[in-house]
Amino acid sequence: MIIGDIADGLTRGVETTVNTVSEAFFEPVIRLGVTGLSRAGKTVFITSLVANLIARGRMPALRAAADGRIKTAWLQPQPDDTVPRFDYEAHLAAMTGATPFWPEGTSGISELRLSLRVQPRGLWGGMTGPKTIHLDIVDYPGEWLLDLGLLDKDYATWSRETLARIENRDEARVYREALETANPGAKLDEVEAKSLAGAFTAYLVAARESGFSDCTPGRFLLPGDLKGSPVLTFAPLPEQNFARGTMGREFSRRFEAYKREVVKPFFRDHFARIGRQVVLVDVLGAIHSGPRAVEDLRQAMSDILGAFRPGKNAFLSQVFLGQRVEKILFAATKADHLHHSQHAQLTAITNALLRDARSRADFAGAETAAMSMAALRATTEDRIEKDGRALDVVRGTLESSGKRAAFYPGRLPDDPSRLLNPARQGAEAWLDADYEVMRFAPQPLELRPGDGPPHIRLDRAAEFLIGDRL
Repeated sequence: MIIGDIADGLTRGVETTVNTVSEAFFEPVIRLGVTGLSRAGKTVFITSLVANLIARGRMPALRAAADGRIKTAWLQPQPDDTVPRFDYEAHLAAMTGATPFWPEGTSGISELRLSLRVQPRGLWGGMTGPKTIHLDIVDYPGEWLLDLGLLDKDYATWSRETLARIENRDEARVYREALETANPGAKLDEVEAKSLAGAFTAYLVAARESGFSDCTPGRFLLPGDLKGSPVLTFAPLPEQNFARGTMGREFSRRFEAYKREVVKPFFRDHFARIGRQVVLVDVLGAIHSGPRAVEDLRQAMSDILGAFRPGKNAFLSQVFLGQRVEKILFAATKADHLHHSQHAQLTAITNALLRDARSRADFAGAETAAMSMAALRATTEDRIEKDGRALDVVRGTLESSGKRAAFYPGRLPDDPSRLLNPARQGAEAWLDADYEVMRFAPQPLELRPGDGPPHIRLDRAAEFLIGDRL
């Protein structure tokens, strides 16, 4: 077994070296990870990015497109045959059809390869002609990324931290009541274990619906083919010394199996190979949910960044040490829910919200940025008079009723500390403001030849993430 493991490791190392050398000298590959917590807009981001790289009329901030150096872009089979293909065509049809609707969100890992024929700049570029650059986009749930933080914890630590976090949350009331009647020191009863794990999973679902971000283990929410398996049948318990054969001892064993069989393979096979990363953040949704959700999001995003291996890529480090994340973009999505006059405030809040997380990556050598954006613009801007004052609003089609409506979400503060300080102090609600969120459906589109779907700052996001490689 040990020899087999060593041989397998050597084989993986040789394959990685050959692939990296091939990519470096022949057809370069940019491996872009796209993640974010539920409803942050990962599927829409990828679909619109690909569509706008194929039809580049709305990408002036992407310099290679503006200069005309991207000659063409096309989809081709992805290199990872065992990873599901991102269903770009179906998602694009949903967003741009006669009656457009939002596509289904991310439920597992998927991948897509977009190849670009690019003319290099300078004398050498004129001598060599266009070259092919592959953009491999990897889509995966942010909940899975949060699981990487579990690798440094044992079951007792995870249980203690989780129980402390949910102590005062209404969403966890049913689970706390179930714990009161449970006997984790007794012999394992699978019926009781399944009931307890089900109550904990119900809490995670409710917490996510309420805007909380710390919903681990992530596979409890997105189990896939692991649904009902013992590796997903555990829950946090009050700390004590559990004897062999008890529920507590078995839950501890299953927690370790979850890390070994679920979390580590994801890191090894997918996450550790990513070189560029965009993290999509629903900052507006967290603000609407209240101070506790904002503070929870701040901590979750810091945990997410802690899972990366940031730093600059050198050729030899790629060959022998594996990929390191060079660029990380934190993008506050749904900027189209605000009039452009408030976009600067949204960006400033995102920067402040993620300051702890970003400083960790910046210190390690990775280049980071934050911006507000909308991968698919679903609203138009207007100004209305109400109670004798002018309000900058957005207009769109309500997802719930299909009716057109004007929407003013409230004024975001110019000083981000007006939000972050109450959040850090554990305030239950905002004292001097009420922030609303509206769900808009996509608007019917009439795209001119050469134009991709309308967006806000998607071209700037692309320039930051891949512009230097084009």
